Parts: sequence; structure tokens; C-alpha cells
Amino acid sequence: MNPRIQELITAGESRTVEFKTARSALSRDLYETVCAFLNRDGGDILLGVKNDGTVHGVDPDCVVRMKEEFATAINNPQKLNPPCYLSLQAVDHDGLTLLHLAVPPSSQVHRCANRIYDRNEDGDFDITNNNDLVTQLYVRKQSHYTENTIYPYATLADLRPELIGRARRMVGMNTKNHPWAAMDDNELLTSARLFQRDYQRNVEGMTLAAILLFGKDTTILSVLPHHKTDAIVRRVDADRYDDRDDIRTNLLESYDRLVAFGEKHLSDPFYQEGLHRISLRSHILREIMGNLLIHREYSNAFPAKFVIERGRLFTENANRPHGHGPIDPSLFSPYPKNPVIARVFKEIGLADELGSGVRRLFKYCKTYCGHDPELIEGDVFSLRLALSEAVSPTSVTGLAETSGKASGKTEKASGKTSGRILEILRQDSSITIPELAARLDVTERSIERNIHNLRESGHLRRVGPAKGGHWEVLK
Repeated sequence: MNPRIQELITAGESRTVEFKTARSALSRDLYETVCAFLNRDGGDILLGVKNDGTVHGVDPDCVVRMKEEFATAINNPQKLNPPCYLSLQAVDHDGLTLLHLAVPPSSQVHRCANRIYDRNEDGDFDITNNNDLVTQLYVRKQSHYTENTIYPYATLADLRPELIGRARRMVGMNTKNHPWAAMDDNELLTSARLFQRDYQRNVEGMTLAAILLFGKDTTILSVLPHHKTDAIVRRVDADRYDDRDDIRTNLLESYDRLVAFGEKHLSDPFYQEGLHRISLRSHILREIMGNLLIHREYSNAFPAKFVIERGRLFTENANRPHGHGPIDPSLFSPYPKNPVIARVFKEIGLADELGSGVRRLFKYCKTYCGHDPELIEGDVFSLRLALSEAVSPTSVTGLAETSGKASGKTEKASGKTSGRILEILRQDSSITIPELAARLDVTERSIERNIHNLRESGHLRRVGPAKGGHWEVLK
């Protein structure tokens, strides 16, 4: 018995394992699975095994024909484009014949019968008509990093010289006699690879990394209109938020504002390491915010966020994954997502060597709140951390003690929302509830609750049917 085959059967179908019945003929959807595996992380396909893991084998008399059919089809651009040179291998398993196909991840985007397939859990999905997913797939397959995109018409006038000066000072404080400390702005940008030349297209200029790190806000939003990081606290007002910082600026000041936001809403219990007191909160926030900014896929419009709720915090950001699922720190193999940005953060003292931050995060989180963080790799990278009452200022106990204050705050927020609803309805009486929710940045449920209260109090009434009618403000 082949131990590798037995291991695959025991593990069952997953993102990287697929079973096909294929008793005497190749399954029609075999090539879709091959395409999905090539486009994602690769994997193993076993023919002669049912979906539930039951092994029935392949007819030995059909093995040669099936292998020949597969070899012909897999090299046919009408079936798989671009073609990929793979072959089925016959293996013996408890006296039964199986066909095994090992599919590597590809550096190209493949199509099966002119359709693009991607892999998710244990299924193959046709994403041809989903522009966002197709774009993300091409980004994953790029041989270059998005941060190195060159903007040949960007100049020093599009950057903020005081930010470059700040980086120069931070480098000097972090490393004695660092060469950047004595360079002018142009020399520093070139040395940090923030000014590059593309020898294929014969263009040179500042890169996206330079603009993100040191650019004026107008410059950043011109090249990346979707760029923002949302910092939110939802502890009392779960429908909307208790506090928020909508951050649309350079990465250095984004880091400052994110850390300040976390320090504002998370407590910092006493902790001594050796002979010195250190701030666990500061160490944890440093790693979380560095990860959120350094390892983001900036070409993706998915909004990055840092959210603090009752009993937990989490972050989410667009990602260019190299693997999927939870990260095990003992098996973690770091892969740079934006190496130029990461290097600048390291040189100015806001980050450490690749991989060391994850280990430090696990070390300090356990001491800080009694829980390990969850780091989940995927198209969206997420970090989750359960918070104990000791470090959550508005814990369950604290909320009970300050229920009157919280209630007053909620009523005040609700009253403010109702007033804004009336103000908008006076200007546009036909506006819909979803449009109101979008205008006020609250949930539709919150709008419905406020409208119900306004109607009950005689401030508002509905004229006509739900569709085609309008609102009338009475007071």
C-alpha cells in the first residue's frame, strides 16, 4: 500500500484533494478540477475513489486508454489553455488500481474550454464572469509586486518632503551611521528602491510604494482612489459604531493613527519583562498595524479595517495569498507581500525581520489577554484576537455598571440619526431605506427602527404605497 495515497484518502476531499469515481472513463469535470488546481495552490486528484472516500478502483483494462485520452486532452489548447504537461500515474492500493494525478500550482492563469476555474474548499468554481475574482487571480499570478508599479510622471512635488525627512531622522535614531541619514531625497528614494526603472518598457520613475509611503493625500487618492483603512469601535452601538477613524493618508501617518486609535480603546495592564516594565499593548499594536499596512495587496479595492468589539478585535485586508487557512507559528514560512515597503518600515524601526513579528505577536497576546491570535491566510487576510475583561475597558461587567451612561449615549445617537433622516426626507421625499442607510452610514435595520419611532411620534408619515409613494415630514 502506498502511504501517500492512504494519507490522501484518510484526509478526504479538501482545497487540495479531489476524488473522482472514473471506473472506466475519465470524468467530464476532471479538466475543470485540473484548471482550478493550477490556478490556485495545486493538489492531488485520485481516480477510482468516491466522494465519501470509498475506494472501488479503476478497471485495469481501461487504464492505458484513460491515460492516453488524458495526455491528448491536457495538451489540447481547446481543452486547457495554456496547455500543461501532466500525466496520470497508476498506483496499487489494496489490490485495486487507482490513477493519481499530482497538479502543481501554475505561474499562469489557465482556462478550461475557455472558462476560468478557481478552487474553494472542495469545489471548483467558474469565475469567468466575476471581474473582481478574475482580477485577484491575475494579481496572484503576477511575477512582480504591485508596489513596484512605476508612475513615470510622478515627481518630488507629488510627495511630502517632511515625511521623507521624518524617515531620515527615524533611520538615524534606529541605526547609527545609517547611509540614508546622509542622503538627499532623490538619493534616499533610489537607495530604498522607491525610484526604479523598467527595462522592458524603458520607463523610470517613482513607484507605488514611494507614493504610499511619502505621497500627498491627493497623489495617493489619484493613483489608488479606493485607498483607505477603517478603524472602528463597536461596543455600545452595535448597529453603527461608538468611534471611528476613516484613514486615507500615507502609510507612516496611517500607522500613527491606527496605533493611537488602539491605545485609546484598549487598556494597558502592568507587565514586567526582566527588570523593566514594557507595554504589552504597544508591542501588540505595533505588530498588528505593521502587518495590516505592510502586507496588504493595494491593487485590490477591498477596504482594510481594524475593528474593536466587545470581547474581541479583528483586522481584515486584501491579500495576495501563498497558502490558505490558519497560520501555525511553529510551521510558518514567511513570504514577503510588499518587500520594499517592508524594508522601509524595518529601517525606520516600525517593523522587524520578516516572520519575527508573528512569533512576537503570539508571545505577547497570550500574556496580554490569555488567548493566542488567529491568523488566517486567504484572498482576505484576517487577524482575530479574543479580549479578556481585564484589557477591554467596556467589558460585560463594565457595561452593567455604566448602563445608564451607555443607554444615554445610545439614545443620543438614535436621536441624532432621526434628525438627520428628517433633514434628508425634507429634501428628497422619495429616497429609499437602502439609500438612507448608505447616506448615513448605518444599517437598514437602524433606519427602519428610527422611521418607526418617527411615525409613532407623529413626525413622519407615508403617503402612497411602499413602491411609488413618498414620505411626508409633519414636524
